[in-house]
Amino acid sequence: MRMVALFLVLNLVPIYSPAQSPTQTEPETATKATYLVLYRPGPAWLTGKSVMEQPLKEHGKYMMSLYIKGSMKLAGPLTDNAGGAVLLEVSNEAEAKAIVANDPAVKSGVFVYEMHPWKLQPWEKFAKKAKAAPQ
Repeated sequence: MRMVALFLVLNLVPIYSPAQSPTQTEPETATKATYLVLYRPGPAWLTGKSVMEQPLKEHGKYMMSLYIKGSMKLAGPLTDNAGGAVLLEVSNEAEAKAIVANDPAVKSGVFVYEMHPWKLQPWEKFAKKAKAAPQ
């Protein structure tokens, strides 16, 4: 489990860095909290089927609605068919929990989940400082 989380951190941080985030220019989002949600096969997971073969149509629609609303920033299946991951940016933990609890794939049991608060590091800023520092 920790390897998957580490993999996600190492792969998502370059894609979703604060330098690219709209939160830098929008003061009202400065108080937003970030959560990483790991979805795993649940009791209704179709054994022997890939993540792309699971009944996730309503889950996909739900994710799209969250993306349009601005609550979901990144999401996608894990390519080893172990589930999926979602990056939420919301007001608080209660909102994050409500979003996941209302996910059709969680409600139907296709997925179970693990949710963690996540502090995204300003790697672009760190890199600029490192490049500018005398060596």
